[in-house]
Amino acid sequence: MNIKQYHFLIVGAGLYGATFAYEATRRGLRCLVIEKREHRGGNIYCENIEGINVHKYGAHIFHTSNKEVWDFVNAIVPFNRYTNSPIANYKGELYNLPFNMNTFYQMWKVKTPGEAQLIINEQRQKALDDMRSRGYSSPRNLEEQALLLVGKDIYEKLIKGYTEKQWGRKCVDLPSFIIKRLPVRLTFDNNYFNDKYQGIPVGGYNRLIDGLLTGIETKVNVDFFEDRAYWESIADKVVYTGPIDQYYNYQFGHLQYRTVHFETELLNISNYQGNAVINYTEKDVPYTRVIEHKHFEMFGADVDSIHKTVVTKESSTEWQPGMEPYYPVNDERNNAIYEKYRILADRETNVHFGGRLAEYKYYDMAPVIEKAFHDVNSLVKE
Repeated sequence: MNIKQYHFLIVGAGLYGATFAYEATRRGLRCLVIEKREHRGGNIYCENIEGINVHKYGAHIFHTSNKEVWDFVNAIVPFNRYTNSPIANYKGELYNLPFNMNTFYQMWKVKTPGEAQLIINEQRQKALDDMRSRGYSSPRNLEEQALLLVGKDIYEKLIKGYTEKQWGRKCVDLPSFIIKRLPVRLTFDNNYFNDKYQGIPVGGYNRLIDGLLTGIETKVNVDFFEDRAYWESIADKVVYTGPIDQYYNYQFGHLQYRTVHFETELLNISNYQGNAVINYTEKDVPYTRVIEHKHFEMFGADVDSIHKTVVTKESSTEWQPGMEPYYPVNDERNNAIYEKYRILADRETNVHFGGRLAEYKYYDMAPVIEKAFHDVNSLVKE
């Protein structure tokens, strides 16, 4: 008999892999987690600099309306009260996000929901009339979609430049489905998310990953593809969380992504911008946003308890093979390529594909956990 050492080999120690390992282990199954990077946690990994937890791969804010998921993560590590309230900077003008009564007052000096709605409706109708005058009434691209949703002023100041930097393409060349809706709130509410629960793990995301992987054998600096046959031989089933096109040796071509460039700096001041996230929506500013990491976990007077701060400028760039993949480019071409890989994946009997890269799908953190729950339940018989 060929008795395997593990029930599951989990390739990738990100949030999906760690949650899957935790749930499978809880059911009495033996897991081995291997990770190509030198650390666990995937893109939610935090690096501690001068007592500040720095989100090394970009800002991550946990939010969900699923009480089961919220209770699950808080049982691993308590979460703080952080509320995501980003600011937009357009040519030195500051606007609250998401679009709400604070935004509309800053833009038009209106003070009532009725006044704001009137301006938005007038601009939306103007966009629709312009389209009809050209012989069509459905948006053909992202620009037309945005104009129909929020009108010219909000689009030109707060959407156009940021979106073009994020995707590296003009809004008229981007498909309309990228922004199916844009939230407009006629209240003075700067909370970006509608979810019931949100926050940051007290002490940073590493504590969440460490809690999920406690007692589970984990190896870092291990590349699955350097000795694929060996790793596949030691477990009953492989749970693969890496790029699906790499698993199949790119036989149908590379899937495309957007990637992110980070410039991180330690400053000898206690407070740089007064907020965790400020988006720069003017196209001529090369970066998309500036993150000041201490504001994720320090509030009020606590901000001054450390007379240093860490800021990161984020820039979105075109992805090339060998670069870190961040955002799937789910256009018609890439979705067609992914579908070919998905058909191969569905035929596998000893390999399960899960997570952002393996499914070529952008996931927030809570849905990643929900997906891991679902997949463990599907693959493991109680």
